[in-house]
Amino acid sequence: MQSAHQVGPVKIKALLSAFSTPENILESSDHEITAAAKITSASLKKIRESQKNYQAFLKEASVQIEWLKKYNAKIAFFNDDDFPLPLRNIYDIPLYIYMLGEYTQADIQSLAIVGTRTPTGYGKKVTETITGSLTDYNFTIISGLARGVDSIAHSTALKKGGRTIAVLGTGLDKIYPAENRNLAIDIIKSGCLITEFAPGTKPDPQNFPRRNRLISGLSRGTLVVESGLKGGSLYTAEFALDQGKEVFAIPGNINSTHSDGTNALIQRGEAKLVMNTEDILKELNVPVKQPAEKPAPEPQPELNLFESKIFSALSSEPKHIDVVAAESGLSITDCLVNLLTLQFKGVVNQLPGKYYTRI
Repeated sequence: MQSAHQVGPVKIKALLSAFSTPENILESSDHEITAAAKITSASLKKIRESQKNYQAFLKEASVQIEWLKKYNAKIAFFNDDDFPLPLRNIYDIPLYIYMLGEYTQADIQSLAIVGTRTPTGYGKKVTETITGSLTDYNFTIISGLARGVDSIAHSTALKKGGRTIAVLGTGLDKIYPAENRNLAIDIIKSGCLITEFAPGTKPDPQNFPRRNRLISGLSRGTLVVESGLKGGSLYTAEFALDQGKEVFAIPGNINSTHSDGTNALIQRGEAKLVMNTEDILKELNVPVKQPAEKPAPEPQPELNLFESKIFSALSSEPKHIDVVAAESGLSITDCLVNLLTLQFKGVVNQLPGKYYTRI
C-alpha cells in the first residue's frame, strides 16, 4: 500500500490503527477509510488501485522475507517491540524499517556525527577525538556510512570497542559506497545497519534526505563536524531541529569552505558551539567524569635552528613542501633534509604528495 503514491506513512499508520490489517483496510468502504484517516479523494483512488495489485505486492513481500531470512536480517514495523523507540517520536515516522545486526535499549544513549565527505586534517582529528571520547561514555555513534566524516566516526567507534549504527539510503544489499562494504560488515557485529528502503533499492539521490531524518531521529543530538553551505549534513541538522533534538557544530576556519556550513549554524544560533566532548555531555545532562591525573609529559626533543623554523611553519593541517619552504625561509633542499630529521625525532608526519603535518 505504501507503494501507492500520495499515501504516506502517517496516513497508513492511521489506517492500520483503525483497521489493524491491510486486508481490513481494503475490505472497508470508501466512507470508512476517508473517515479513519481524513485522506483526500486522490489518495483513496490510489488505495483502490493498489487493491488491484495486492497479490503482486504480497508476492514481492514474500521475496523480501526470504531474503531477510537468508541473511538473518529483519523488518520491524512501527508498532513492534523491536522498533527503535526514538523513531516513534518523530513526525514522519517510517511505517517499517529493515535491520541487519542488533539494536538494543542501550543505543538510545546515542549521538549522530555527520559531516563532509572530504574532511580536512582538522576535521578528521576532531571526529576521531570526539567519537572516541563519546564511546568512553557508552554513547552509540550514529551516522550514514558515507565517505569522510561518517566513515571516520563509525571506524573510530569500532576501534574503541563501542557500538555504532549506520543508516542507509539504499537497501541492505546495496552498500554505498561500495568501498565501505567491509566497514558495514564490522558494524553489523557491534551495532546494526538500518534502512527504510527495501532490498534491491539502489543509491538514488532522493533517498538520502529521507535517510538523514532517521539519523537525527535515532539520536539524542546531532554533531556536524565540517560542512559546506549546501552539505547533506545540514539537512540532518535541520531534521534534528524539527524533531526538537540538540544540534552541535565544530567551529572552523572562516576562510575554509569546509567550515562554511558549521560556522553558519553557530552564527544563526541553530547549533551549539563545541570545543570538546564535555560541551556535548553538559547539554545532554550527562555527568562528566573527573579526569585522571595526567602522566608527566615526555620531554620534547631538542631542535636546531633550521628544525625550529620548519616546525614553527607546520601545523595540524597538511602543508606542501613548497609552502613549508616559503614560510620557513629555507630552501626546499634544506627543508627536506631537516624534515627527515624531524620525522626521526617523532614530531613530524609525512603524507603522500610531499605534504607534512605536526604530530
